[in-house]
This record gives sequence, structure tokens and C-alpha cells, in this order.
Amino acid sequence: MFAVLKTGGKQYKVQAGDVLRVEKLAADAGEKVQFNDVLMLGGDAPVVGAPFVDGAAVQAEVVEQIKGDKVIKFVKRRRKHSSKRTVGHRQKLTLVKITDILSSGADKSGIKVATGSAPAGEAAPAAKPAKKAPAKAEAPAADDLTALTGVGPAAAKKLAEAGIESFAALAALSDEQIAAIEAVKVKPEWVEQAKDLAKG
Repeated sequence: MFAVLKTGGKQYKVQAGDVLRVEKLAADAGEKVQFNDVLMLGGDAPVVGAPFVDGAAVQAEVVEQIKGDKVIKFVKRRRKHSSKRTVGHRQKLTLVKITDILSSGADKSGIKVATGSAPAGEAAPAAKPAKKAPAKAEAPAADDLTALTGVGPAAAKKLAEAGIESFAALAALSDEQIAAIEAVKVKPEWVEQAKDLAKG
């Protein structure tokens, strides 16, 4: 029996006992992983997925994390004042040994699903929008700083980035605080107008 699985944007035809070099997986050597994206099962009764075969999986054991052969990228611009540049790259790969092909019951096997490795910094951006959501909820309470003479949308955005989102906050600035704002040059007339607008 064989299976055609998909991982890392590539397709592989595998049988039990095969050793594969696949795109880097988030797993350590000796760990068991399971590929759930099975496109086809072959044998006495072939099954073709649409696009994947339901309940089918390929189980494998991670042998080791390796690097592929070095690929050289060479760029040369001819003519006068030409330049040359050479860059080498070795792709990170995972060596896996196929242990079993399941035609059904993939969700009940209890083996970790094989996923590509993500850089450590990728998990952080998903958390950042959740932190910014409360700030967006408070946005309607902020004053429209473009009501001040000489403050356009760009200047209002820079003031907001500096933490000044209301007339009261602008009116409360001291001369030292105004000098410390580097994003935008705060004019004295803005502060005076903000004091009047803050009073209502």
C-alpha cells in the first residue's frame, strides 16, 4: 500500500519504511508525527481524495533535522563599473521515516500533527492585535485634534502616536514636554486653542 501526501508545498509518494527529506517540521529527533493531508491511497482499492482523503493519515518518525545542499546564487553585471555578488543558501530540512499508513481513524491516533516550523517571532503578531483592540474601543472618546488651526490629519496622527489624543492632554503639556516631542513640532497656539476647547 502507498500514499501520496502533501507537506511543505510538495507532494510525496510514500510506503512504509521510506525515508524522506521534507521541509523543516516543528519536531525533535525521535518524535512521532502524523501527516493528515493525504491526497491518495493506492493498493488493491485506490482512493483519490477531493482534495484530501477523509480520515487517512501517514505516520512517521523524525530521524533528524538536517540542512540541504548548498545553493549558490551568483549575480554579475557586465560592462564598465560592473559588480559581482555571491550568496549561498542551505535549506533547513527534516529527515523522516514513514512508519505506517492509515486509511481511516487519523483523528483518534493521538499522534502530533506534522506542522512546519515557525520563527519564534511569528506567534507575537497574533497576540498584538488583541492588545490593540481595547485601544480601538476607546478611540471614539478621543477629541478630533484636526479642529485646531494648522493641525491636519498627518499632524493629528503624529500627536496620537505621541500619546496626545485629547484637547485636555494637549492643554496640560509643559514647555519641557513640548520640547521632548520629536514626532511633530507642537505650536504654542495649538496649546492655547486646546485649553479653550477643553473647557467647552
